[in-house]
Amino acid sequence: MSLAGRRTRLGRGLGLALALGLAVALAWGGLVWARAPVTVRVLMPAPFADATAELVDAFNRGQRNVRLAVTRGPFETESVSDLAISSLLLGDSPYDLLLMDVTWTAKYAAAGWLLPLDDWLGPDALAPLAPGAREGNRIDGRLWRVPLVADMGLLYWRTDLMDEPPRTPAELVAVSRDLQRRGQVRWGYVWQGRQYEGLSCVFLEVLHGFGGTWGPVGPGFGLDSAAATEAATWLRSLIDTGVSPPAVANFAEPEALQSFEAGEAAFLRNWPYAWQELQGSGSRVAGKVGVTTMVAEPGRSPGATQGSWGLSVLAGSRHPAEAVQALQALTGPASQRRLVERWGYTPTLTALFDDPELVAQRPLLPVLRAALEDAVLRPINPGYAQLSDIVQRQLSGVITGDTAPGKAMARAGRASRQLLEASGQRAASGREVTP
Repeated sequence: MSLAGRRTRLGRGLGLALALGLAVALAWGGLVWARAPVTVRVLMPAPFADATAELVDAFNRGQRNVRLAVTRGPFETESVSDLAISSLLLGDSPYDLLLMDVTWTAKYAAAGWLLPLDDWLGPDALAPLAPGAREGNRIDGRLWRVPLVADMGLLYWRTDLMDEPPRTPAELVAVSRDLQRRGQVRWGYVWQGRQYEGLSCVFLEVLHGFGGTWGPVGPGFGLDSAAATEAATWLRSLIDTGVSPPAVANFAEPEALQSFEAGEAAFLRNWPYAWQELQGSGSRVAGKVGVTTMVAEPGRSPGATQGSWGLSVLAGSRHPAEAVQALQALTGPASQRRLVERWGYTPTLTALFDDPELVAQRPLLPVLRAALEDAVLRPINPGYAQLSDIVQRQLSGVITGDTAPGKAMARAGRASRQLLEASGQRAASGREVTP
């Protein structure tokens, strides 16, 4: 074969090889391009799954390589926790992210179920948050959770019946009884007295107002103190004097809200969500409601139970980087703004409390920010659920008149101490310390 023929055949071979290589490269590139995005799965209580649906859709539209999938959990807080724990105990949880109540953090962190977020988010991750919203996320110096929305206990009062709210327990009782005597309300004050977590929140606020602390102080965890007995005695006296109805022993948030909304009471203890409900067309007190923090004894600071919800990355996540990315998007300014505007949730970011446009839409924001400054944490402890159950059981006996307040609080303190000693648990502050 001539040299020219050999060159022709060689050229054809090289061309074929190049074409083949290019085809393989294009095919591989197409496979890479067509690869399914990473799915980050998050478990949320049903109300939050509904409220964040638009945010999740927006996130998925804006991402090429990550998709966020939400599991709509039960409505009840503890049922969501039970569902999450069941999957974690099996050792192969399908979830990457969990929307958590602030009281779960210590338990989940102690069990090794959460991924520390410090290396992902840096030391100033909580700096943009309002001070009260920063609490309860960092334990033993490590960040486990980023708040999505804030929540705090509030005192609602009737602006058509008084010029300003009471500031002390005695004033609340006096105003209530005066309005009752004049036939303007059936009840003075409605609150959550049922034996469940809401009762623990109510008690914490009253205890704080009497100068007490529920936490790692003294042998009885602060429950065998004079302040604790005074707080329990005051709650019982509300029923004895007729300021609160006997049925309050069975009230949770919905029952208390319904009574106040119907115009039956002068005062209501509830969470921020109640404001929007009270302005509805079926409310007899729409446009006649003010909001403040709980009453306190002279010289004492009011307390507002901190009840925020936040996102944590589960330690077993197969996609931690993508989970953190989704966490940042859901807890960021745009997402929180939408939750405020559309659903009336309380933000955690300081900038949103100061936003004039947002305040014009939600005039309650300055009050909520002030309440966050009075935020009080429930004990940051892995055994909090058991500690709360002890308090609920003893207080329930006080409210129903079966147990004397002093005796009940002594029992609560003793049982709390025994629980912690038996389990080797200790309390953590949960407070965000600024370097």
